[in-house]
Amino acid sequence: MFPANVSPKLLLVTAVRICLLLVLLWYLTCLFIPPGNGSVSRDISFPPGSGIRKLADELKSGGVIRSSWHFVLLTRLRGQAHKLQAGDYRFNDGMTVTQILNKLVAGDVDYRRFSLPEGYSIYQAAELLNQKGYFKKDSFLDKCRDAALLSRLGGGLQSVEGYLYPATYNLLRGAGEEQLIAQMVDQFEKKYAELTTEGGTPGGMTKHEIVTLASLIEKEAISPEEKPLISSVFHNRLRLGMPLQSDPTAVYGVRAFSGKVTKADIQRPSPYNTYLNPGLPPGPIGNPGSGAIQAALKPSRSDYLYFVARQDGTHQFSRTLEEHNRAVERYLK
Repeated sequence: MFPANVSPKLLLVTAVRICLLLVLLWYLTCLFIPPGNGSVSRDISFPPGSGIRKLADELKSGGVIRSSWHFVLLTRLRGQAHKLQAGDYRFNDGMTVTQILNKLVAGDVDYRRFSLPEGYSIYQAAELLNQKGYFKKDSFLDKCRDAALLSRLGGGLQSVEGYLYPATYNLLRGAGEEQLIAQMVDQFEKKYAELTTEGGTPGGMTKHEIVTLASLIEKEAISPEEKPLISSVFHNRLRLGMPLQSDPTAVYGVRAFSGKVTKADIQRPSPYNTYLNPGLPPGPIGNPGSGAIQAALKPSRSDYLYFVARQDGTHQFSRTLEEHNRAVERYLK
């Protein structure tokens, strides 16, 4: 209660000051104190040409800011209303308005990150993408056989198998399977061009044959140092007309190769099964990295025709079937 002798003018001034103080406190709260502790994240899309008020409303409804009005006011006071960059962003409720604005001005958009390990097939890639919730497995596989993408690679290919370069990729949220596949194929083309600048291919092999051979090398090799030597075995067998008898080819399209195959696997009819079919498979059985491609292009000089896995991640190489049988007896039985 105010004293009875207080003038109305003084009461009005006091009330105005209290209101201004409350407004200032609210302004400072919105500026420096986030609405939460960072435990809640929100994906916010800011399309090109979209208004700042709509963005502010989405931030407010997502619980990222306390007041959409305050956000618009601060953005204009800072002269940043026309500096905000369009894109897909991820914010959390532990960020201040200043941090949010800085991210929008810098164009620090949110990516979905995907890493493809060396040697993984399109089937394994589809499984990984499905597990991450990025794309459905069947949808990604369908795009891997997309005619438009395959036409870029040329020459009657059945899929992009072998041409998805193993690396880490940043995919904008909202981008589809085509964009990711295009990124991976483009990266492959760059890497392959770098590796083939010094000369031709051994034995006049085509690009597709080199990639196919590299995919076998990638699947067989555990130690990177052995890739050129494994390549030499395959090159020697191709030159002599011997079947490649590569275990991973026997299970391609059936399951991921885990280092072992069964008698049923070896006898399974498949155009990729190099136990039943001479020469290279009709296409790659996985996506090789630079090391395997380099090994396919430049194999070691050797007269080895066989190899068998030891129990330490390396292989025992042999020149004759007799030597190989002894190695199999020693390391597998």
